[in-house]
Amino acid sequence: MTKIIQLEDKLQYTKEKKAEIIRKRKILAVQKIFHCTHCAFKCEKCGTQISPGQKSKVKTGSNLKIPYRFCESCSEEYGNYIERLQGKDDPECYWHNEDWIEVWNKWIDYQSVIDRYLKSKEFGQLLEELRKTEPIPDDPEPK
Repeated sequence: MTKIIQLEDKLQYTKEKKAEIIRKRKILAVQKIFHCTHCAFKCEKCGTQISPGQKSKVKTGSNLKIPYRFCESCSEEYGNYIERLQGKDDPECYWHNEDWIEVWNKWIDYQSVIDRYLKSKEFGQLLEELRKTEPIPDDPEPK
């Protein structure tokens, strides 16, 4: 008889466990977004490690402002992409074809969607919920 489980205690424990799982899923969702999109130590395009103070720059003489954190190679490619959009074609870069342009277009579109998602009311609500909730202590299952 000592192994009788109190139903109310078990229901409460189950409810708390479900709440804990949901909270962990929310935290993982937030961590993934910030880890994947806002790392100051990686190139936003290729993921190569860069130093925190490194600024994205293009060829000398260009006044192009780069809105992304790029490694040197991706900075140069982005500059070439912008020049190509402006009608300046470099025949030596034969690989800068329409598919290459499309890759850049889609990558920039993806960045735009990520930014919109981070500014969405639902993502804001998720952050607010996480700010308000307190961690659920790891309690052993009730006996």
